Parts: sequence; C-alpha cells; structure tokens
Amino acid sequence: MWVKICGTTNLEDAQAAVDAGADALGFVFAESPRRIEPAVAGEIVQSLPERIEKVGVFVNETAERIREVVEEAGLTAVQLHGYETLDVPAKLKAEPGSPRDLQVIHAYPMRRLLEGEVLVNFWTFDRVLFDTAVEGKRGGTGQTWDWEWGKAMIETVRDRVRIVIAGGLTPANVANAIRTLRPWGVDVVSGVERELGKKDHEKVRAFVKTAKSADL
Repeated sequence: MWVKICGTTNLEDAQAAVDAGADALGFVFAESPRRIEPAVAGEIVQSLPERIEKVGVFVNETAERIREVVEEAGLTAVQLHGYETLDVPAKLKAEPGSPRDLQVIHAYPMRRLLEGEVLVNFWTFDRVLFDTAVEGKRGGTGQTWDWEWGKAMIETVRDRVRIVIAGGLTPANVANAIRTLRPWGVDVVSGVERELGKKDHEKVRAFVKTAKSADL
C-alpha cells in the first residue's frame, strides 16, 4: 500500500513521515494554510532519501509554471487539483529537462461525480486521486465521502489506472477505507495533524502502520 503524507511544511515533519515508513511526501504550492515556497520545499527535499516520492500539489497552474517548480523544488511527481486539461501530462513530460519518469496524479473531487460528471480518459494520467472536496476548497477538508457509493465506480477504472483515495482519512478509519475500496494508495493531510500545517508524529506513525497492514 502506497502511503502519502501531504501538506509537508517543515523538515522535522518530513523526517518523521520518512521514519514512519511513508512512501511519498506532498508539498502544497496552491493557496492553502499549508502552502510552501518552492525554495523551502527544495531544502527539505534535499534531505530526503531517494526512495521517497516528492509530490507537488497544484491548482490550475500552467504546465510551464509547474515545470519551473518541479525543477526548483526537486519534485518527482505532480498532483493536479484543478480543471487542468488532459494534455498537461504530455506537456510536462515533453519539456526539455523534465524527468522522464515524472508521475502525474489527477485529483478528482467525488462531489463532481455525485453531480453527474462522467469519468473519461483518466488513463492519460499515471494515477487518479479521489478526494472529498467541499465548496471553496480543493482538499484537506478532513471530511470523508461515501465509500460504498464510490466502490462500484472505482471498480470500473481500477484496471486502467492506479487509484489513490483521500478525504477525511485517519488512523482510525483508513483500514476500513482500504478494505472497502481496495485502492493502490492512500493520501492523508488533516488526519495526522496537530494543527494546520504541523504534523502529529504519533498519528503519522499510526496511520502508516495501519494502512500498510490493512487486510486487502
């Protein structure tokens, strides 16, 4: 089970997540209480093991701007939380100097599916992340979504793209979410925080341990 701890703002929290066994750390470059500057993220990234994925979170940025941040911060993956077009992954990977194995994740608010939007062409992306999202917020809300409702839909796309789930996950409910939805990975922010932008290291350890030992 791939586990990402998102909303990283400082080296101490990053190291705690790495020590806990996380596979990826997320850095938010969009408007958010957890926003971090690319140069600061880059300093943290330099201290991380190579095996750790370094994921930048963006909302409605151009491929050119995303590529600049990827280079400055030393990212290995990007997570798109806006209404980016399906050609963005190709643009990101085609630009001179782009890492050939740069992973592109598309975050998708379940609210849009509830409103009748149809999933199409998501295999254009390396992974799809299903999140809660509420009006005015792109993620990090601490609210869950109806996993039973989304189960059948996820079944239809699991064989074509890696599925990551997020939204209100905590050490107490992540095992149930994994057993219900059988994702490739999980992503958490608020469920392991002690305050906005600051991690509770005990919760981080508990979350990673529970997620990786969940019975699939």
